[in-house]
Amino acid sequence: ITVPCIGRLVVDLSSCPSTSEYVLVAEAEIDERERTRGIMSTQASRMKAEQFEAREKAYKRTWAVPLMETTGAATGFCCYAFWCGPCASFQLRRRALYNDMSRYLCCAGYLPCSGRCGESRCPNFCLGVEVCLCFSNSVASTRWLLQDEQHLSNTKCDNCIIATTVAIQYISCIFSLLAICIDGLQEAACILDWTADLLWCSMCACMQTQHKIQLDRRDVDPSLVQPLHPLMAPVVQTADKAGNPQYAAPYAAPPPAGYHPGGQPAHYAPPPR
Repeated sequence: ITVPCIGRLVVDLSSCPSTSEYVLVAEAEIDERERTRGIMSTQASRMKAEQFEAREKAYKRTWAVPLMETTGAATGFCCYAFWCGPCASFQLRRRALYNDMSRYLCCAGYLPCSGRCGESRCPNFCLGVEVCLCFSNSVASTRWLLQDEQHLSNTKCDNCIIATTVAIQYISCIFSLLAICIDGLQEAACILDWTADLLWCSMCACMQTQHKIQLDRRDVDPSLVQPLHPLMAPVVQTADKAGNPQYAAPYAAPPPAGYHPGGQPAHYAPPPR
C-alpha cells in the first residue's frame, strides 16, 4: 500500500512493522529486563549468604563486654547514651572512623543510601542528620563497622536480647493496628508501645556502651584491627561530582597519622584518590 503525500514523498506502509510486531518486541524487552533483574537478585542473595557464612567462620572474637554487663562496666556513659542517644552515636561514629570524616558514608556504607547523600561535601552535617533521623540505623551501622573491622561476633545472649527487643516492636505495631478496629485495645496498645520504646532505648544505650568500651580497647591495642576478609573487602559504590570513587567500607582506609599509639595498621588499604 502506498500513500501519496505532499510533494514527491511516498510512504510504503507495507514495509512498516505492524502493531502486533511492536507488542512482541516490547514484551521481549520486558522479559529480558526481568530475566536480568532476576539474575542480579540471585547473585546478590548468593553474595549475602556467602558473606554471612564467612562471618560465621572468620569472626571468632566476641565483644569486650557483653550487653548484660555494659551498665556496670561504664555506668556513666550508659546513662548518657540513654538520655542523649544521637549525641553518643555521633561521637562513636567519629571515633570508629578515627576522627577522619573524609571517610564518612551514610550508614557506614551498608545501606543503599550510602554514598548518595552528598556526604563528601559536608560529612559532619550528614552524620548529624543520620543520627537524628535514622538513629537506629546509625547505631547498627557503627556496630557492623566495628564487627567487620575487628572480626567480632555477638554472643547468644546478645542475639537473644536484640531479637527480643525487635520482636516486641513488631508486636507493638500489630497491637496498634488492631486497636484501630477494636475499641478495647487502645489502652493496651498504648502501654505496649511505651514499653517497646523504653526497651528499645535501653538496648540501644547498652549497645552504644558496648561500642565505646570496644573502641577504648582498640585505642589501647591497635592489633585488634584485623585484615579485611576477602568477601568484606571495600568496593566502589559511587563517585562524587569530581569523579572520585567513594568506598562502601570507610574503615578500610588508613587512619590519620598519630591517632594510634602503635601507628597505622599495616594492612589497611590505600585511601581513594
